[in-house]
Amino acid sequence: MAISKKQSAKPMASKAAGQSPAKWQETPGLYLAGKAEIDDVSLLAAEMDDYWGVDRLRLLVPVELREKFDRQRHLYTYALWNGDLEELRAQARRMIKAWRVLDQVARDGGKTPLSAHVWEVALADGTVAAIVQNNDQARLVYAEGRCLQVYTLEEIARLIFAFPALVAAKEAFEGVKVVGAQKSVVDPQTVLAGSNAGLNDPLDDLYPEQGAIVAV
Repeated sequence: MAISKKQSAKPMASKAAGQSPAKWQETPGLYLAGKAEIDDVSLLAAEMDDYWGVDRLRLLVPVELREKFDRQRHLYTYALWNGDLEELRAQARRMIKAWRVLDQVARDGGKTPLSAHVWEVALADGTVAAIVQNNDQARLVYAEGRCLQVYTLEEIARLIFAFPALVAAKEAFEGVKVVGAQKSVVDPQTVLAGSNAGLNDPLDDLYPEQGAIVAV
């Protein structure tokens, strides 16, 4: 979960052109405060993915708790795109609490975490790639209803050599698609690098053609 990886100054996401940014993005001061809250959520989400598997934790708890978690995730996302700083701060901290509750319930229920011999990563199409050293370790992979593909190191070597023919031949576990947590956080100063605004000045000069500058 290194946070020092070099990031592009371009925002990770933005609203459609012409739409106003969320209130927490109106000045550099507000943006920096909001981004600090977002970073805490992003790093915890990445930690949960590393320990339990990509977007697997929410599938390990009772359906009632999963629904509460998903509702909180929706409130957090709404605040991210539309809220002021106080709303974003409140929902970000509730999101952290929600992650902690899921983690504790899964541990108390004796759920099996991701094996140290398995590495998972979310792909752009919402599926999960699970990487293991050999076929013996493939049995350590838990699909848990996710759309997941298992790759051994030998298979990866073949894919590198013969892509995309072998990719098309892979068999996948059928299931829901997921959105994996980001493994690093964006340095807010790289996002603000193109702005001449003071700490409490409007950010209209930063990516004006894109509207909001949400970077998570």
